[in-house]
Amino acid sequence: MARLRRAGRLAVLAAVAGLTLAGCGGGNIQSAGSQAAGECDDDMSMAINPWVGYEASAHVVGYIAKHKLGCEVEYKPLKEELSWQGFGSGEVDVVIENWGHQDLVNKYIKQQKTAVDVGPNGNIGVIGWYVPPWLAKAHPDVLNWKNLNKYSKQFVTSESAPKGQLLDGDPSFVTNDEALVDNLNLNFKVVYAGSEPALIQAFRQAEKNHDWMIGYFYEPQWLFQDLKLQQVQLPKYTPGCDANPEKVDCGYPRYVLNKVASKEFMQNNSPAAQLVRNFKWTNADQNTVAGYIAQDGMSPEAAAAKWVNANPDKVQQWLPKG
Repeated sequence: MARLRRAGRLAVLAAVAGLTLAGCGGGNIQSAGSQAAGECDDDMSMAINPWVGYEASAHVVGYIAKHKLGCEVEYKPLKEELSWQGFGSGEVDVVIENWGHQDLVNKYIKQQKTAVDVGPNGNIGVIGWYVPPWLAKAHPDVLNWKNLNKYSKQFVTSESAPKGQLLDGDPSFVTNDEALVDNLNLNFKVVYAGSEPALIQAFRQAEKNHDWMIGYFYEPQWLFQDLKLQQVQLPKYTPGCDANPEKVDCGYPRYVLNKVASKEFMQNNSPAAQLVRNFKWTNADQNTVAGYIAQDGMSPEAAAAKWVNANPDKVQQWLPKG
């Protein structure tokens, strides 16, 4: 059964290969390779979305599947929507960290029924606008959105002129920022850094050089262990205030991040599927592994191994019972 499913995935790999993207935040993403000791009655294909926290979660689960359960694990760098497309083709089994995406839930879980919600992964997601610590200290009133126009000229860049720049990350990330800028009548323009590493580098540079910068950022995020970015207060989120993407005028909700998987993969109830169902850790756990990758330069596999070996009690709770 496992080999038949794997063969099907490989047959469509060429069609998807052109859509795959380079992973971010610390090294090449490679297949986990050969089976470890023990027998696994299914293999597992995990999407790798382009931020290092996701990469950390995926590789910890993948490392356990490979080394504790003897499964074959493939890691596939894909942006969020492309990951969900893979559920129906058998190209993707698991998205380990989902940030809401009600549109994708409606399409792939409710309508096409190729995916299922596998429950929370333990992480709580926060999205917002942030400034470097020096700026918050020098001008504390910048931490309220109502005062941003007062300083808009300070944030002007060659990409945003004559407006102030609001720097976002990868265009595929969950963001309402363009609508927010318009609907709050802010004299700003959203500019995309292009990736998580580029966004992090911009914040680091702004802190080092005391440059004026405001940008999109999020938690869980290993960088907060090193650089205490300060969040700008946006209008309070209330349920439904973001229902119309073009009219959003409120801040972001807190996201209970969850796991989404192929319906077929979960119905097989293999050891790998049980591991995915049981997996649940904290923001601090993820930040630790992400820091190993992005800050310490460890490979994702080595970072996962270090954390797994240091946390046997947590790992034991995720393993299939009986």
